[in-house]
Amino acid sequence: MTVHDTTADLSAFIHDWQEWHTRQEAELAAPHGFLAITGLHWLGEEPQRLPDAPGAWSTGADGVVVILDDGEELVVDGAPVRGEHRFGVLPERGGVNAVWGDAVIEVAKRGGHDIVRPRHPDNPLRTAFTGTPAYAPHPRWTVTGRYTAFDEPRPTTVGAAVEGLEHVYDAPGRVEFELDGRPQALTAFPGRSPGSLLVLFTDATSGVTTYAANRALVLPPPAADGTVVLDFNRAANLPCAYTDLATCPLPPAENRLSVAIEAGEKIPRERGGS
Repeated sequence: MTVHDTTADLSAFIHDWQEWHTRQEAELAAPHGFLAITGLHWLGEEPQRLPDAPGAWSTGADGVVVILDDGEELVVDGAPVRGEHRFGVLPERGGVNAVWGDAVIEVAKRGGHDIVRPRHPDNPLRTAFTGTPAYAPHPRWTVTGRYTAFDEPRPTTVGAAVEGLEHVYDAPGRVEFELDGRPQALTAFPGRSPGSLLVLFTDATSGVTTYAANRALVLPPPAADGTVVLDFNRAANLPCAYTDLATCPLPPAENRLSVAIEAGEKIPRERGGS
């Protein structure tokens, strides 16, 4: 008997999934979450004023600079700034959130480019959000795989939701598993928390019932013997599934699975999903 064979176990499984799904939606639709983004501005050496943020913005060898007009103010790291403020050189995939009234001005580096992405709580994409469609959770989509670390992390270049942009990740290893008796493998990237892994993938449902470009699955740290659980019920959309103002990475070519994974989040209603 497996862990999900009893009614009580199945009920707990579904309850845990529902809590996860609720957290996903809450993070997405938070006052300054991805649905609040009103613009994606690429900075250059020439200062530019933006329609949804104060000041004139530019970047160069010394990093991002904003020049605020009289009466304009940002709050950076809890301190108000006026006039000229230098954010400095930002790390790749890093950034700073500056507060402007009830908005947050995200200053970040993506794919080697400095960007400004204002986030306004009253953005219609956020205020009209009614949740993300998803497959009903089922234990059959929870499988145990085996993680094999590479001898050393492999720099892996992938495309992005924004045409012409590229992301580079140091892939630490790959995960092998079976679905319906068919062997599968996914290259893994480092996750947010220590030891965790992130896999980006597409499958036979992509562009049909699930978002065409990518979905993401967070894996817990593998056990000492390399075993790791893949719960595809928690396959999640990235922000680019909802807005064109995201720079999300695409899966590496080897992560395009031929099997149909009818689990996890579906095409958002914002993209015509139901």
